[in-house]
Amino acid sequence: MLVKRIIPCLDVKNGRVVKGTHFQQLRDAGNPVELGKKYSEEGADELVFLDITASNEKRKTIVKLVKDVATELDIPFTVGGGINHVEDVREILLNGADKTSLNTAAIKNPELITEISARFGSQCVVIAIDAKRNYSSSKNKKFVQTLEGKCWFEVYIMGGQQPTGIDALSWANKAANLGAGEILLTSIDRDGTKKGFDIELTKAITGAINIPVIASGGAGESEHFLHVFTDAKADAALAASVFHYQNYPIPKIKQYLKEKGVNVRI
Repeated sequence: MLVKRIIPCLDVKNGRVVKGTHFQQLRDAGNPVELGKKYSEEGADELVFLDITASNEKRKTIVKLVKDVATELDIPFTVGGGINHVEDVREILLNGADKTSLNTAAIKNPELITEISARFGSQCVVIAIDAKRNYSSSKNKKFVQTLEGKCWFEVYIMGGQQPTGIDALSWANKAANLGAGEILLTSIDRDGTKKGFDIELTKAITGAINIPVIASGGAGESEHFLHVFTDAKADAALAASVFHYQNYPIPKIKQYLKEKGVNVRI
């Protein structure tokens, strides 16, 4: 049985970790270097660092801050935000990252996935998909039956601010075929709500592709992690506020999961 991973996320803006709800109303959550070190010591399996305003501000990721965080870690480190070219990936990797995450750039230039994968390996390419329910009728979309009715999941870019009209299931499958090694799937509907991961969205994606899926958005208690692993078959679960504000520390969540029969690294 594969080990399920618990991954804290650092959403960074102006050099500080922030957290909001539905990608809005951001509030300060701490120093990224200090939090990265803390999570590494607490037993996180990996760490994700997302420079959430880089695409909107049309700039590269803050490399110095990435390096400062990386020096405090002894776990795999994924960095995203403002990565638009193969050389951007090289720079991020040279400054301590193990993987890079792409969202907006991959949508605008899908072949970039193949270029990065060919040069650095598919394990370096994490495609971030920010998705939101869309109940409007539309041709050529993969509709999913949810408790609220049939919908399709629309991909958003530019830090979750811009809808694309692209179906998330189709995009996940295309990204996998182009060479992505993993999908970081965030439910905009659940982001920051602490109501639980979007099981319907996550299950739809894990059932459509054969590469690992990291579920994100909505974690509020230990049971939510259990459900996304057992009901939606996620390979990893990413969360932010539940860790930042000390609601459920990583060791507590892992111990709970172990007691419930989930294979986690203690």
